[in-house]
Amino acid sequence: MRADKDSINRLLKTAAGQIEGISKMVEEDRYCIDISNQLMAVQSILRKANNEILKAHMHMCVKQAFQQGKEEEKIDEIISLINKFSK
Repeated sequence: MRADKDSINRLLKTAAGQIEGISKMVEEDRYCIDISNQLMAVQSILRKANNEILKAHMHMCVKQAFQQGKEEEKIDEIISLINKFSK
């Protein structure tokens, strides 16, 4: 992986901490909208981490595959990933 590992790990640790906090909110029967807002914040962090990983993948792995004539495999891989996003 060529993404900035420190940045990705920082995002993931932040998300993990927020999830722990959300779990406590659920246990404490906190207001549903407050819990939902925190869940959306975690989703945003995870989306950002995923975008960074995918950006690095495109710049390194996909670019390299095209240079080696293996573009079909990477195109199929990206299409499969896009299909997961659209579900």
